[in-house]
Amino acid sequence: QVQLVESGGGLVQPGGSLRLSCAASGNIFSITGMGWYRQAPGKQRELVARISSGGSKNYADSVKGRFTISRDNAKKTAYLQMNSLKPEDTAVYYCNLYPARGFWGQGTQVTVSS
Repeated sequence: QVQLVESGGGLVQPGGSLRLSCAASGNIFSITGMGWYRQAPGKQRELVARISSGGSKNYADSVKGRFTISRDNAKKTAYLQMNSLKPEDTAVYYCNLYPARGFWGQGTQVTVSS
């Protein structure tokens, strides 16, 4: 079982940046893919970005060119660098294993507003 703790969210103006962190417990972090997901009020949870154990990356079309996913295996931490933020990026952001998801953490709120 892996435990996940997201952090780094907050209130930011359109065009601003945030860096989210996902600290993971357990012994499997380095050999599993990781994904960042988000859920806006009244909407389904969606996959935003993913990174394989080998470091290959994929992004949702809505965030390509603006978001960057990365990982530090020594620290058992995944990151999501978010630039050029838009109001439609407002959501609770979660990390999890990809594709075999475990329990969800508490998430971190990202609010993009003027």
